[in-house]
Amino acid sequence: MIGEYPLDAFDRFMMQTHVTDLALRYSQDRVKQARSYLRSIFDEAIEQEFLVKDPTRKLKIPKNLRPKNKAILSWDEMWLILAKTARRDRLLLMLDMTEALRPSELFALRWRSFDDQNTLSITETVCRRAIRPFGKTPGSLSKVHLPDGLASELRRWKLECEDRSAEAFIFPNADGGCIDTANYRFRVLKPLAEKLGIERLNFQILRRTMATQAQRMGSVKDIQAHLRHARPDTTAYEYMQELPDSVQEMVGSMYAMLKKGGGSKKGVARLLPNATNRPQNQDVYCRFYGGRCRIRTCDFHRVNLPAFGFSTTYNTAGTAKVRGSRARQQDLWVGLWVEKPHLID
Repeated sequence: MIGEYPLDAFDRFMMQTHVTDLALRYSQDRVKQARSYLRSIFDEAIEQEFLVKDPTRKLKIPKNLRPKNKAILSWDEMWLILAKTARRDRLLLMLDMTEALRPSELFALRWRSFDDQNTLSITETVCRRAIRPFGKTPGSLSKVHLPDGLASELRRWKLECEDRSAEAFIFPNADGGCIDTANYRFRVLKPLAEKLGIERLNFQILRRTMATQAQRMGSVKDIQAHLRHARPDTTAYEYMQELPDSVQEMVGSMYAMLKKGGGSKKGVARLLPNATNRPQNQDVYCRFYGGRCRIRTCDFHRVNLPAFGFSTTYNTAGTAKVRGSRARQQDLWVGLWVEKPHLID
């Protein structure tokens, strides 16, 4: 039974209508998740032999999905948010903006999570006010570094709290328990956004903003580790957004480098050859490390170097690493006729 309907009462049309109606009210991630849940439910029903046919086998994702909202905040907006919030909320949001914590991690922090120095240990999460000993990803439960200034503010906040015991929450609600994410969003973030003229403000936007604004401060791997994502493509494709100022600066730098050559032949000659316009000859810088005497590239030309007693594969793209039979490393310039390799035999 699902609601008041038995499992065998569902057909493909009913399932598709339901998913299409969901697309009118919810985000595309919610719709895709609901479709996945439905398929899992009926797949298990088939496995348990409650049904013979699966009504969700050809269930399609609707085309009228809402576009993803990938809004981010500017530095001015973040400064304004911190300036207009009360003591507790300012520290809470400062911590979240700096450490890019998920709300389930932020509101589950206890004083035992803070070592009174520069480390914050995430050991549990909260969902609908229920404490869980696991996180969203395997790397979610870990230690995060606190800057000196932020650690100092946490120590001062601890002195202001009534309950400073190890099991007390760092940011408790009025009853001393953990804050509910939905309540905080509607009671604090939404009124704050309306007051400051910000279109939308939630914890997802704060994490996305951190990932985007940190592009100039670290690599994708650094940001992935900071957000504690399982895969770097999640960080790069879902969280890191383009910065118009950065794009304009990059375009200006490219133009400046092109103008720097001044149209001289020397600058043109340094361009790498491509597969359709190979030079008649060129030099290759080879290194011998020991092992097999060949390299693998996108453009192969088998040639023999009898002076050194081995055969190698030559790439026209330029510098190449060749594994030869010699144990010691040595550098060598070898001139090769690319189009006429038989001249070297």
